Amino acid sequence: MNEYDLIIVGGGPIGLACAIEAQKKNLKYLIIEKGAIVNSIFNYPLYMTFFSTAERLEIGDIPFNCLAPKPGRQEALEYYRNIHRYFKFSIHLFEKVTQVKKLQNNHFEVITDKAIYSSKNVIIATGFYDIPIQMNINGEELPKVRHYYKEAHEYAFRNILVVGANNSSVDAALECWRKGANVTMVIRKNEINNRVKYWVKPDIENRIAEGSIKAYFESNITEIRENEVEIDTPNGKVTIENDFVLALTGYKPDLTFLEKMGIQLSDDDLETPTYNPETMETNVAGLFLAGVVCGGMQTHKWFIENSRIHANMIVDYITSK
Repeated sequence: MNEYDLIIVGGGPIGLACAIEAQKKNLKYLIIEKGAIVNSIFNYPLYMTFFSTAERLEIGDIPFNCLAPKPGRQEALEYYRNIHRYFKFSIHLFEKVTQVKKLQNNHFEVITDKAIYSSKNVIIATGFYDIPIQMNINGEELPKVRHYYKEAHEYAFRNILVVGANNSSVDAALECWRKGANVTMVIRKNEINNRVKYWVKPDIENRIAEGSIKAYFESNITEIRENEVEIDTPNGKVTIENDFVLALTGYKPDLTFLEKMGIQLSDDDLETPTYNPETMETNVAGLFLAGVVCGGMQTHKWFIENSRIHANMIVDYITSK
């Protein structure tokens, strides 16, 4: 069996940051990533622009050079590929961790779809982009319902309904409208989310105000059918023609995966994992959390720029023991 000082589950920016710190301390480590390197960023919309500036996405003291004020998806992929070229990580891509078990000798057995490993410590840095939050309505299973958005071309000249008023929903609505789609938004609250990128929020509000994009506020979809959608609005039920529903209602970490490892979650709707905020160690000794997964259902709490410090905290603690 392969033996390690540290196994990092997840090859996103925070997982890579943890590996950099492990290399500095000469730990024998391995990153295991179920997809491509920085897989979540790879699955972002093609033309997505980050809210953060380039320097706030940097890891390992390697500059992120970017011509625009805010980097896009392509530039981020290039940057993190170059990070791997520089550090030459010990990393297994397209290998999925299925189980993490603590053994009686206080080591962990990490089981994947390809092998079994042993490690003294494990960091879970799996992010939150894998499980869409379901609407739980009739018709959600239809092929025309999409929980992920890549680009606008296939929606051109079609009747599109976008659910939500966060960054991903607003970006999709604007891109699809500009490519010729007839766009309707269904928004649970009475306004566009205040966390929407400050240079985009006026754009969507102006498009709604002028009628280019139709928006139903304080409303919810009640049923999706093959060629139409039923919406519950403050003025009663409305039925509109529809070809595609972009249900960009957000995503959540695989909290069941954490629970199976023995990590305790809070009893409320936030389902916050238990961890020491000074060391990032969970209630299972030797098992750590890093990045957005720490927030449970509060996926807006942690992101790259404010969770890069988790890498130093964890590795410093491991090497001090």
